[in-house]
Amino acid sequence: MKKIVNLKNVIKLIAVIAIYILILTLLNGDILSRQYKSLVIPITVNIILAVSLNLVTGFLGELSLGHAGFMSIGAYTGALISTYSKLPPLPTIIIAMLAGSTIAAVFGFLIGVPVLRLRGDYLAIVTLAFGEIIKSIINSIKFMGGAKGLSKIPLHTDYKNFMLAYICLLITIIFIVNLVKSRTGRAITAIRDNDIAAESVGINISKYKVTAFVIGAFFAGLAGVIYAHNVGLIKPTTFDYNKSIEILVIVVLGGMGSISGSIIAAIVLTLLPEFLRGADNLRMLLYAIVLIIMMIANNSKIKQGIMANKTLSKLFKGFKGV
Repeated sequence: MKKIVNLKNVIKLIAVIAIYILILTLLNGDILSRQYKSLVIPITVNIILAVSLNLVTGFLGELSLGHAGFMSIGAYTGALISTYSKLPPLPTIIIAMLAGSTIAAVFGFLIGVPVLRLRGDYLAIVTLAFGEIIKSIINSIKFMGGAKGLSKIPLHTDYKNFMLAYICLLITIIFIVNLVKSRTGRAITAIRDNDIAAESVGINISKYKVTAFVIGAFFAGLAGVIYAHNVGLIKPTTFDYNKSIEILVIVVLGGMGSISGSIIAAIVLTLLPEFLRGADNLRMLLYAIVLIIMMIANNSKIKQGIMANKTLSKLFKGFKGV
């Protein structure tokens, strides 16, 4: 049994390394244009955002529309640290990531404790309002650049420095996959399935709701730091409610409670607008039509999304837990 388990771990490790080498080959070779090379980090960011939101929306069952707000907190915190830091690039970006993620998690706790007493549409409205409040506050703070945005951010996580972003992506996926399989994860999914029954068997609903919310905010902040150090310029309007809805669309299309689906949907929906760029003014119309067609095609599995109840472990034998 131990040999089988170890073999599976070796296969997973080989797959991770193979994916990295493949992406690195595409980035360093003349295979991709600069336009498509620049999409590698946005795809990474969207996967982290989708997987972390799926923990709250898919596994916990709470509709949150404030994910872009936590992303903005991480982005601005990390950008400010990098802009004024006198340290070398690697220590600077690591400190920025830790600080941005932690501050976002703190806000997640402060917002989560009172807000998670609400349910359904009420929770969605309050989290949406939180995101807009954060945007308005950033707009009014001068040292954050106000409406003009914060510029001259060091490009520590652009496609030329893909390794760090890839490591963060792996940490996010591995952490959330193992969390979902743990006792805490089972408690979270039990709350989603039936909170009254969960409470009756001694599960502390408030504790696990806040835990999921804080972890989701932490990784949203991490995604924000990576995003800021990829584009070099961030504005409050980048993190408005449209961004939160965009992340939610990825989660719903990929499948509520499906990490594999979130990964695939994030890749597809990040690349799709670029493939349609040649359509000029009709690009977003075609994008919307494609989304509608995809959802109609999966109408029988509308609650589960494109992955339904499948996971990568069922598609690729031996890859359990993803």
